[in-house]
Amino acid sequence: MRGTTALVCLSLAGTAMAQDEPGFLGTLVLTPGKRDLTFGTALPRTVVDEEEIKDRQASTVAQLIDSVPGVTLVNGTTPQGSGINIRGFGANTTYGSDQKIAVQIDGASVGSEEIYRLGTQLFTDPLLYKEVEVIRGTIGSFAYGSGIVGGVVKLETKDASEFTGGELGFGGSQTLEFSSNGHGFTSSTNLAWMPAEGAEFLLNYTWREQGTLEAGDGTKIGNSSFETPSFLAKARFTFGDDDAHSLMFSHSRTEADDKDVPYDQFETTAGSFGRVDRITDTKQTTVEYRFNPVNDLIDLRANLSYADQKIDTNYIDGSSPFQGGQPVAVFCANPFFGVICADNRYETTKLTISNRALFSTGQVEHDMLAGIEGIHKKRLDAAAAPGGTDDRFAAFMVNEMTIGQVTVTPALRYESSRIESTVPLAGVPDRYSNDALMGGLALAYDFGNGISVFGSAAYTEGLPLIDDLDATATSQRRLAMTEKSHTFEIGAAYTGTDVFAEGDSFTVRGNLYQTKLWDITTYTVAGATGTDLDGVTTEGLELEASYGTAGGFYVDFAGHVGEGREYNPDGTSDTWRNSAADRLQLTVGQRIGDDLDLSWEVVHVADRFDALGADLGDTTVHNLRATWRPDNKWLDDTEVRFGIENAFDKDYVGHLSSPTRKAPGRTFKVSLTQAF
Repeated sequence: MRGTTALVCLSLAGTAMAQDEPGFLGTLVLTPGKRDLTFGTALPRTVVDEEEIKDRQASTVAQLIDSVPGVTLVNGTTPQGSGINIRGFGANTTYGSDQKIAVQIDGASVGSEEIYRLGTQLFTDPLLYKEVEVIRGTIGSFAYGSGIVGGVVKLETKDASEFTGGELGFGGSQTLEFSSNGHGFTSSTNLAWMPAEGAEFLLNYTWREQGTLEAGDGTKIGNSSFETPSFLAKARFTFGDDDAHSLMFSHSRTEADDKDVPYDQFETTAGSFGRVDRITDTKQTTVEYRFNPVNDLIDLRANLSYADQKIDTNYIDGSSPFQGGQPVAVFCANPFFGVICADNRYETTKLTISNRALFSTGQVEHDMLAGIEGIHKKRLDAAAAPGGTDDRFAAFMVNEMTIGQVTVTPALRYESSRIESTVPLAGVPDRYSNDALMGGLALAYDFGNGISVFGSAAYTEGLPLIDDLDATATSQRRLAMTEKSHTFEIGAAYTGTDVFAEGDSFTVRGNLYQTKLWDITTYTVAGATGTDLDGVTTEGLELEASYGTAGGFYVDFAGHVGEGREYNPDGTSDTWRNSAADRLQLTVGQRIGDDLDLSWEVVHVADRFDALGADLGDTTVHNLRATWRPDNKWLDDTEVRFGIENAFDKDYVGHLSSPTRKAPGRTFKVSLTQAF
């Protein structure tokens, strides 16, 4: 009975959390393992909470979420070089993004730029965040953008109340982390203050540095060292009758000043592109007002955000063999090689106004999210590509309708865009307009005995980008059309208690998906620069499960198997060059009271290939972790974490990574956190 009661309480807590999140489809089940799973929903959603963020001791957010089914980490040993690929879309071997993944930090849209050979999709530090949510596929994306095929990555920064316990006064924490491979060091300081009821302030400063890593065979991994200071300031004010009004402000920033490094962040040496001095500066600012009175029809949010990514690059004279005897000014003026010398800056200002309403119409219970969005994006003019602006307007609606055990959720999004070049090009327009209507339908049925089934169909269109501005025939074709895709999904889930033993709990969820892209504007035929593919298809199975006993033993499982094809205009086809690998991850752990958590993680990856398409063998990596919270009055509020990554020093190259960039070898990690 105790185990059943505990799971019911956890499920209710998960439901309350879900209701506080606009547009959430279904219930979040808090499992006994490290990973929270969704239940009774057609939405493929995985949450990495703050406890798991700390346990994984990741250097980048990409390293943190590659444990999610269908997620691949591309060239992920440095913040500048790492990229996120979901179901075969997102980061690839050329760019850090292909616009098919949306990334948001406190609602600010970040990291969607196509910058050649830079994996700048998500340049930030994991210790700024209390939660990372990954929504896979298209069905859950309509409140966040258009053309989203891979999914959505949402990051939520920490709050002051976490450190003060919701009480007036001061609080905070200090974390020190050390890693043996590359002699890594991290210091993260949180200072929180609640001076009065309804007011809270948080400051975080994180310094992370890493030297040159070693692979499993003892060789040095070039271009793997970095230093990144990060900063977060956040304030929240709650006021009015029943605290119906709230105002949140957050500002985060991560920067790096790299000297004499390869321009190409995917490679380990200077190679053809030479070396540069590079300053990468990424910052996000968000102001959100929320009005949530005691009225089911009103939960209004207005989120105003500004994201600024600036990359200043100074080419080092003579470091590229393509320069030959040319003066730097002549070399950098070359339309192709100018990318090596170019500064890049993207600024995105966005206003999203939405309302969530709960109401009934006869036998139907509605949970409806509706909103409008305005986006202004500006790209700095550079030698490699003209600058411009992209102005968009969008309206969206997601209505979760429940009739007994059946849930039907239609979703719609309309989006229009106007792209204008700041450097008019001879013989072509300097202004382009497009619009699209897209949407989907999700169905779920709960049998009432712990079993549920679900399915969805979704259609989206990718509107043209600032990055496509050019006078070439390829660019003009892409600017005149939208890229289209549809995704179908079907699956089932089960959750229950006292399944195999008294007091245990078990949750499992499986999901089949199939995606097709056509009217391609993003990918060219292999080996060509001006001929786009005819189409891309991907399909796969995602499986997540968690089991735990009353005695503290737990097992978590996450897996993905799938394949993809790319189709050429001449009727031939080949394996999709960005396909996700087959990946199985099993974690076995034991909690001993509230003091100790021990776990062993095994990750097996198959059907792999590198960035050049060469086959890679299967690989199995073992990771060990321990978290200790001393039960001693002198060590109250202290947490000590130990980790061994790649425990058997496996020598391998990661899936989709450059063949010269091996994965890190055995790494010992230890961190100490003291709350105050």
